[in-house]
Amino acid sequence: MSAALVKELRERTGLGLLECKKALADAGGDVDAAIEALRKSSGMKAAKKAGRTAADGVVAIQTADDGSFAAMVEVNSETDFVARDENFLGFVKSVVHKAFDHKINDVGTLAADETETARQALVQKIGEHISVRRVVTHTAAEGVVAGYVHGNNRIAVLVSLKGGSRELARDVAMHVAAVSPQVVSPAQMPTEVVAKEREIYSAQAQDSGKPAEIVEKMVEGRIRKFLAENSLTEQAFVKDPDTTVGKLVSSAGAEVLDFTRFEVGEGIEVEKVDFAAEVAAQLGK
Repeated sequence: MSAALVKELRERTGLGLLECKKALADAGGDVDAAIEALRKSSGMKAAKKAGRTAADGVVAIQTADDGSFAAMVEVNSETDFVARDENFLGFVKSVVHKAFDHKINDVGTLAADETETARQALVQKIGEHISVRRVVTHTAAEGVVAGYVHGNNRIAVLVSLKGGSRELARDVAMHVAAVSPQVVSPAQMPTEVVAKEREIYSAQAQDSGKPAEIVEKMVEGRIRKFLAENSLTEQAFVKDPDTTVGKLVSSAGAEVLDFTRFEVGEGIEVEKVDFAAEVAAQLGK
């Protein structure tokens, strides 16, 4: 194969030298036929990558200019190197645009059709498994929605307020990114979570040897502290620890309706490989 043909195929596909030379050889030097064959095989190649864990990646947000609506997505790659690649970031941008433009709140719908075609093409090009993992949208019926993306593109938050301003909502989103509360207010904490904490605190307090009524007060005090530490409105505001988020928002005549926080890879189990043991095993064979 001539160097010019190989160069053309590489420029049009973004694939490696050897893969392009083989595709051209199989296609008898016809660049268009080589591209068609590569496109046909891309689905197979993407499927092979699908078994690998994609726990890196980025999060992205798109918000309406008037603060009435926002979309947030998480797209995963296998390595942070690919997560910084301009082709990967372009794909992420197209995904969040689709979620925003069509108000998609379901990852299955978001990752279908042309998005899946683009994902498979990107997998073929960069050689890593890529997945569209999560999507969420917020709509402000009587207030505003604002988002915050941390500088490393690994943490993103959407906050919806009733009343208030986009600046206030963004400040609250920044707080959520930093402190990671579980719920908006103590009343929203799931009863099973509170019951489990109560069980733990009770067992700890019983070992103190104090009277039952004192133990009960100790447990209730710890429950109140747990709820305050994990509820957004009760937390000390990161930019002004002398006030709580709840007081900050209410002083502006607003109310926190909801928040969503995405952190790249949270909840994904990554297999840890002991490379030394792996090499030793291979040498043993």
